[in-house]
Amino acid sequence: MAADTAALIERIRRDPEFIALGRRRSRLAWSLSAAMAAIYFGFILLVAFAPGWLATPVGDGATTIGIPLGIGVILSAFVLTGLYVRRANRDFDPAIQRIIERLT
Repeated sequence: MAADTAALIERIRRDPEFIALGRRRSRLAWSLSAAMAAIYFGFILLVAFAPGWLATPVGDGATTIGIPLGIGVILSAFVLTGLYVRRANRDFDPAIQRIIERLT
């Protein structure tokens, strides 16, 4: 049984469709990671080089521009994660299932 499983895994790894799928998934993951890094480091650069602008009050209250931007950084992580999960559930998982069914 273990030999059958190992042989199936090896066939899947060598399958051209699976290899192409892995590349697409990796490209998406790196793109979303780069977007998150740009958002995060952009905010950090604002903190370092424009603290006065971030301290500008919004309206009459105590809230400054930096607070909604900081919340936006946190929310962007959730949004980008949601984008990846949606794409994985909609495209990647069914494609992997089709590959497994075809090779078994």
